[in-house]
Amino acid sequence: MSASTAQEMQTIFRGAMSRFTTGVTIITTRTPDGPAGMTASAVASVSLDPLMLLVCVGNTLATRNAISDSGVFAVSVLSQGQEGHALRFASRCDDKFAGLGLRTDHDLPVLEDAAAHFACDVTEEFAGGDHTIFVGQVVSCGYSVDADPLVYFGGKFGSLCDLSSHAQLAYDWQLAASL
Repeated sequence: MSASTAQEMQTIFRGAMSRFTTGVTIITTRTPDGPAGMTASAVASVSLDPLMLLVCVGNTLATRNAISDSGVFAVSVLSQGQEGHALRFASRCDDKFAGLGLRTDHDLPVLEDAAAHFACDVTEEFAGGDHTIFVGQVVSCGYSVDADPLVYFGGKFGSLCDLSSHAQLAYDWQLAASL
């Protein structure tokens, strides 16, 4: 598919990027008025030495200014079944944190039931078109070995396919159908 105008190219670019499967995260920080946060899929590992990752935050979002002002952010990686968290933090609701459990071992708001989490100090901030790219040095992280990730593909939430489970289900179904 090709495009002849900038508007058409943006539409095609969005469609093409929707074909790239990503994890789903909540990016958070603290402000003098309380925690701030947003849903993001633009998160990537940068370095093992030192430990660094990056997040991309839309320039029109309040979380962008909050991270820039505080100099810190956290990433909570969502698990399968946490689509509600992703939708809540993607909205402009008043208190995105209402009723959510937060870890108490961090100075930053980190979701208690996240599949993985990272607490970071901002080391660099770059302009990236209509987004800001924050590079953070990881000061703390952890993960749950039993969590299945929430993924995003084609504008929809999903999960990874466990082939052994599917194979067992197919076998059981075939066995039951033959009886």
